[in-house]
Amino acid sequence: MPTTVPAYGKEAAGRLASMADVTASDGALRRFLHGLPGVDAVGLQARAATLGTRSIKTTAKAYAIDLAISMIDLTTLEGADTPGKVRALCAKGINPDPTDRGTPKVAAICVYPDMVATAKEALAGSGIHVASVATAFPAGRAALPVKLADTRDAVAAGADEIDMVIDRGAFLSGRYLTVFEEIKQVKEACRREDGSYAHLKVIFETGELQTYDNVRRVSWLAMLAGADFIKTSTGKVAVNATPPVTLLMLEAVRDFRATTGVQVGVKPAGGIRTTKDAMKYLVMVNETLGDQWLTADWFRFGASSLLNDLLMQRQKLGTGRYSGPDYVTVD
Repeated sequence: MPTTVPAYGKEAAGRLASMADVTASDGALRRFLHGLPGVDAVGLQARAATLGTRSIKTTAKAYAIDLAISMIDLTTLEGADTPGKVRALCAKGINPDPTDRGTPKVAAICVYPDMVATAKEALAGSGIHVASVATAFPAGRAALPVKLADTRDAVAAGADEIDMVIDRGAFLSGRYLTVFEEIKQVKEACRREDGSYAHLKVIFETGELQTYDNVRRVSWLAMLAGADFIKTSTGKVAVNATPPVTLLMLEAVRDFRATTGVQVGVKPAGGIRTTKDAMKYLVMVNETLGDQWLTADWFRFGASSLLNDLLMQRQKLGTGRYSGPDYVTVD
């Protein structure tokens, strides 16, 4: 995955610039967001359920398992995290199955900002990215200067990707331009000394947004503000990623590219624990966006326990039997 903001073609840059009037004022942004088509909740849920019933043949399943492993942001975000735990997680990300060197590496290791340097050192030369949560994760309840300092510290420590959380209180009270400007400023805080940028993933915490219409609105708002990825959840609340919400975000990304020419990634996070779950999401991506999004550059899973189940199923396909309980590490 490139670690600089994409160099959009002239046509895409022009179309994106032509939408500047949409974000010129709070009123203009409100009119635009509330002018988006309303979400047919019943239709959305039915479509997500239908896609979840698609069967995957054995050869395709083997490919899909490896693809899912390569899309994982392997994560530890606990108050009890230690350098040793982070190094162990990095080792697992580099070599998920020590008995099979053909197992793909994960996409990234996601940690708190104070653990970025440890992860960066442990992952040196592996090609795995270091992602860091920032902006007072997970609640996002901090003053903007604190959030920007949090982001800059993580980038200075070597983070390739920043996962920020939006101010849900501002969004739900209709202060859309406040949220827009905050995302823009965090994006600028992702700028490195050499002029390149860490990739910015914007977390919505969709379980707190109340309606599907709000999910569509916040998806467009974040993309207009410069998000490289839009992400469902922190994994720290009761309701995290769901198939209908992820489908809605995929559709928003599709429509945004059709309008602006700019491609944005999607990351469902929280609650995706089994290979069966992962397969449903991959089918959804393929059916909604096509295979161009079926890479770690444009789709990620925010998960930890998912990797263990993928490894178990991968061994089952290869050997015809399930391994014992000590086959995978307990994260």
